[in-house]
Amino acid sequence: MGDASSNLRLNVRQLRSARQLSQAALAKIAGIPRPTLAHLESGSANPTLSVLMRLASALQVLIEELVAPPRAQVRHFSADQLPQRQRGMVAVRKLLPEHIRGLDIERMALPAGSDFVGIPHIRGSRAYLICERGALRLTIGGEEFDMVEGDVLVFRGDQRHSYENPGTVTAVGYSVVTLAPVPDELS
Repeated sequence: MGDASSNLRLNVRQLRSARQLSQAALAKIAGIPRPTLAHLESGSANPTLSVLMRLASALQVLIEELVAPPRAQVRHFSADQLPQRQRGMVAVRKLLPEHIRGLDIERMALPAGSDFVGIPHIRGSRAYLICERGALRLTIGGEEFDMVEGDVLVFRGDQRHSYENPGTVTAVGYSVVTLAPVPDELS
């Protein structure tokens, strides 16, 4: 973990580059002299709070993000590092290592002949089921929907539902649930 000056130097350069701004363009947006920005990026400046506030505003970040240790540009997660659980014979794994508010994305691997009952989500949520491999059957309110590779079903996520693999090979499906209410075209 570097000091605040070193963090500032790296973060400003990284944020400016990510926004595809030249030093002159960022200095103009922030309302600071370009040499001041150049000194910040070289680590030779000791900026005032006013300069930090202008720079943070121009980059649309909090001041804390300017002086915090830089975020890694790339993080690699192996499949076994992602949260996974068993629902009977079915393996359910989160697709993303971080929580995204209002969104849940999971990969389901259902061996031939396996099934499990889904848990209804909050009222107003919408669910998407994508069949990636094999065959899936989704049952909602007593109605069955058969899916093959590439099919997508969209349904209200607050309903009782169950998943089944009626095929002879392992089926893989992806469940995407928007937990925040969305305009309901399905009611």
